[in-house]
Amino acid sequence: MPRTSVITGSASGIGKATRELLEGRGERVIGVDIHDADVVADLATTDGRTAMVDAVRTAAGGSIDAVYAVAGLALPAPATVAVNYFGTVATLEGLRPLLAGSDAPRALLVSSMAALMATDDELVALLAAGDEPAALARAEVLAKEPAATGQLIYSSTKLGLSRWVRRRAAAGEWAGAGIPLNAVSPGIIATPMTADLIATPEGREALLGIVPMPLNGIAEPIVVARLLAWLNSPDNTHLCGQVIYVDGGSDVVLRGDSVW
Repeated sequence: MPRTSVITGSASGIGKATRELLEGRGERVIGVDIHDADVVADLATTDGRTAMVDAVRTAAGGSIDAVYAVAGLALPAPATVAVNYFGTVATLEGLRPLLAGSDAPRALLVSSMAALMATDDELVALLAAGDEPAALARAEVLAKEPAATGQLIYSSTKLGLSRWVRRRAAAGEWAGAGIPLNAVSPGIIATPMTADLIATPEGREALLGIVPMPLNGIAEPIVVARLLAWLNSPDNTHLCGQVIYVDGGSDVVLRGDSVW
């Protein structure tokens, strides 16, 4: 019987590429997005997250095999906190019970190599505490200077997600239940999110100066999709709590021989 996967952010970018890849292999995909999806839901709100879980449960008949939490924003605004961190965590925690009936349950989220960049310590701490109102309030403060502190919002949410995976993956409800939970951290990917930044040779060069990708440069979404598909396949039996950088070498350039 074909596997059933749920992909958030399925209407564009990495989410869309992953959906197309899985469907091309004969798998069933329930796509979630704010438009053009099987389940239309706003992961920026508590009600939207609850509605998403309910709709997926109904669409799947109560059981799924894999969760791909891909949806995200890169705006210097509080909405990025709501969607990237709290929307992602709610997706994984809300859909986890639906994995119980699978012979090979799998789950992952998409972080970013931006987690290696400058972040806001206060916001990261509020994310770890699960305090959404306070985290949104902190993001409001940071957003007042979009080109400066506002840029810390995105990287902070991604650092928060990478740490969340590390702290949760070995727990009873994930590894203890036979569910590998991992994260993938892409470098610069040619998606609608980065389209304006890489539209010109000058823009691409400037961005690669910040995010060096010596191996083959900027990647297409399918590069990430292939890795996601393997991580959430039955073939992955033991990779647990890992944050895998598919970034053309950015992690290596920026962190050298550091292994953490």
